[in-house]
Amino acid sequence: MNEIRATLRLQFHRDFTLADAERWVDYYARLGISHLYASPLQMSRAGSPHGYDGVDPTRIDPELGGETALKRLVSRLRAHDMGLVLDIVPNHLAVGGSENLWWQDVLAWGSDSPYAGFFDIDWHSDTNSAASTLNGKLLVPFLGVAYANVLRSGELTLDYDAEAASFHVDYHEHRFPIDPRHYGDILRFSEHNALYEQAAFFETLQQDEDAYTSAQDARRQLNKVLESPEAQASLSAVMRLFNGTSTHATTRLHALLERQHYRLAWWRTASDEINWRRFFDVTELGGLRIEDPEVFKAVHALPLRLVEEGWVDGLRIDHVDGLADPQGYCLRLRQHLDAIEEKRPADAPRHVALYVEKILGDGETLPTDWGVDGTSGYEFMNVVSGIQHDPTGSAPLSRLWRDVSGRDADFAAEVRQARREVLGSLLVSEFSACARALHAVARAQLSSRDITLAAIRRTLEALIVHFPIYRSYADDTGRSEADTPFFTQAMHGARQALNPPDIGVLEALERWLGGEAPRACAKDNERQLRQRAITRFQQLTSPVAAKAVEDTAGYRSAVLISRNDVGFDGEHFSHSVEHFHQANAQRAHDFPNAMVTTATHDHKRGEDVRARLAALSEHAGMFTHQVERWRKMAAPLRHALPEGLAPSPGDELIAYQMLLGAWPPTLDPQDGEALERFNQRLAEWQLKALREAKLRSHWLWPNEAYESACRSFLEGLLTTAPLLNSIAAAARSLDLPGALNGLVQTVLRLTVPGVPDLYQGNEFWDYSLVDPDNRRPVDYNLRQAGLDQALTPIAALRTWRDGRVKQAVIARLLKLRQRHPLLFAHGDYHPLMASGECANHVVAFTRRYKGYQLLVVAPRLTVHLLDNTDKPHIPQDHWEDTCLPLAPGGWRSILTKTTLKVGSTGIAVASLLEELPVGVFLLTNDSDSGTEAPHLHQRNE
Repeated sequence: MNEIRATLRLQFHRDFTLADAERWVDYYARLGISHLYASPLQMSRAGSPHGYDGVDPTRIDPELGGETALKRLVSRLRAHDMGLVLDIVPNHLAVGGSENLWWQDVLAWGSDSPYAGFFDIDWHSDTNSAASTLNGKLLVPFLGVAYANVLRSGELTLDYDAEAASFHVDYHEHRFPIDPRHYGDILRFSEHNALYEQAAFFETLQQDEDAYTSAQDARRQLNKVLESPEAQASLSAVMRLFNGTSTHATTRLHALLERQHYRLAWWRTASDEINWRRFFDVTELGGLRIEDPEVFKAVHALPLRLVEEGWVDGLRIDHVDGLADPQGYCLRLRQHLDAIEEKRPADAPRHVALYVEKILGDGETLPTDWGVDGTSGYEFMNVVSGIQHDPTGSAPLSRLWRDVSGRDADFAAEVRQARREVLGSLLVSEFSACARALHAVARAQLSSRDITLAAIRRTLEALIVHFPIYRSYADDTGRSEADTPFFTQAMHGARQALNPPDIGVLEALERWLGGEAPRACAKDNERQLRQRAITRFQQLTSPVAAKAVEDTAGYRSAVLISRNDVGFDGEHFSHSVEHFHQANAQRAHDFPNAMVTTATHDHKRGEDVRARLAALSEHAGMFTHQVERWRKMAAPLRHALPEGLAPSPGDELIAYQMLLGAWPPTLDPQDGEALERFNQRLAEWQLKALREAKLRSHWLWPNEAYESACRSFLEGLLTTAPLLNSIAAAARSLDLPGALNGLVQTVLRLTVPGVPDLYQGNEFWDYSLVDPDNRRPVDYNLRQAGLDQALTPIAALRTWRDGRVKQAVIARLLKLRQRHPLLFAHGDYHPLMASGECANHVVAFTRRYKGYQLLVVAPRLTVHLLDNTDKPHIPQDHWEDTCLPLAPGGWRSILTKTTLKVGSTGIAVASLLEELPVGVFLLTNDSDSGTEAPHLHQRNE
């Protein structure tokens, strides 16, 4: 059975099930994929489009076909020497609704539930409040309007579940269980003697030390009584006393709800008062305490069993930075994986890969002591995008953005502003919890007890606003050497922002948050308080970064929006080729089996949208001129609203960028139906973008008038003939460099150190937008037909607009990886520096392993090199005297079957790229007689 060589990410949901994937395994195998990389398969909410809202981690989702369908898929994969990588979600589960039985049990029994410790709940979050409403309770903010209004409306209805013998309150899709110890409060209203008598049995549970177990007997007895039609009728009458809009009914229901272990609340209260950890600001995703061994065991029992049985060869850990102790978690999981290696089937790979979804900040590297194989590859998206952006475009495009939008072109400044807003709106409750944890540390020492909570809040905000990465990884031993530069950077920024009296508080926070090791504390209580404060801080900075960078600043700042994506360092407009090589060399050294990708289910723009937009960095003058022209032409399309024009100048400029980036090479502006579909997709993107930016609209308070005006403007751009034709012409100018950039990033992803990951359907051009657009159904019939044609890359290049050239290149390179797995798994990495007139337009490197050498050469910044051609292939004469130093010998093209003879003086780039726009070559030797070796055309150089 093959080790993980190349993965294909599939998004599973009820419209694309395990059986659907099984149907296409033959195609995936022929393409050259070694492993399918599945979105979460553990049971999620009914109708989940992505699987990250799990409700039962102990089962394979029946909507996807359950374990039976998974077994069939794995059998089919194994028949092709393929395997499965599984995405798992240890950070959170979906709460609310009625499907998560662990959560339902916590609502029913409060801290007495055996699952109470599974969720990250602060049961005493407002004990200092004069009128505590949450002491010992959960805030449950799932109501559509204020609690009092919902109560009076009659939407909250008491009901009885005969199968479970339990009472609960229904509210739309939500179910709020009643504590069995308070069933007597309901049954006392019954006029049926036997039913009335049941109240006493449930009331005695309040004094029962094992009420959780005893309640089962009481429930069985209740259901036995309810076998009587008279008892059933009486119970229905009782529940009518609690339901409805009368004052008596709402009073009774309110009194019953006040006795429960939760407080029902309007959804808007969550950001300010929620007392349990969420996934970011998503109130229907509750954080798990995966650091607890019991929780770890329950959540991982299924995936570990699948690994042991040989069904799964690798795990991808979602949102590892959300965990209390990412390193401890990964080491524990690695220990389990290592322990079951020998129990796996003989034909299964011994090593089970472990990948983490981790956003690395500028200058940050993944710790090498976590026991993982690497990240899921976002950082490669960033560096390959960086070398396709022309640094000379930064100044003019920054000036255009500043002049048009009126906003700062400094991405870091936008991020700091966004962080302040996130702390003051979306994550107020989490921020307050962290501040309280630090205040408890202050109160534990005589020397710091006069530090006020208000001072801590001011200082903590300044520190987080300037924090340059997602999180640090301090623990009982203090802050690591790797984290110190980032914490120092945050301290420097915070000092500049704070008033002098708060500097001392800042210095105290630096010590408490890992500058001093908690284990050095003389008192155990103080040590525990510091550990808790560190955990709260590190689990806060991560969601703040995600919401501020990816989901706010990334939609506000658009010098060139292709540099704003998940895992990107938007403060850098471009990266040098040297930076690209350094990143690849470091990956080869530290994590040679890490994933590398250019498209994911999380991306904001498809890989080929970014490739097209990157070409705008070389067209800065043209784009500036066109924007000025379009803004004048579009003036009648704007709407005057009380708060200003719609769209705002910044939103208008972003729309122009997206139009050009997402415009497919096959879209004819005269094709009304295709244009309408394009408009609909862009409108859905625009709505999300406006709300994520949080400037003129917001998810929490949508500005429907502004959104409607922006949609009307967008539609006007595509229906006003002069504008449409001008925009289409500008889009056409990006077709060639965009397609060439797309081919280049494809080749680089498949040849650099690491395991290449292909996102579903992206073997053709990918002009997807932000989710859910990037989860649209894949036309596999079309892709299979393309593969069946067995076109050579040269032949496919003739009709490059249909995307088959991308598929042809992918298939050739995946087959190469299949034939030479050790070269790619263990081959070293050597950058090659070109010389000559166009040296800056070349990226090249070699991989070497035991006598085998691979050469990869690709163009960059190609706009002007593509003059006077009708396909994404630079004419030979445009390369002029550009050369590469190369080992002498015969170099066989993997993509064209041609062999070039290289002498001691190197070779001209024009020769390497004569037949195709990208080149991948193997240094031939007698022992290398791969399947494509015969019938090679010889050419001397």
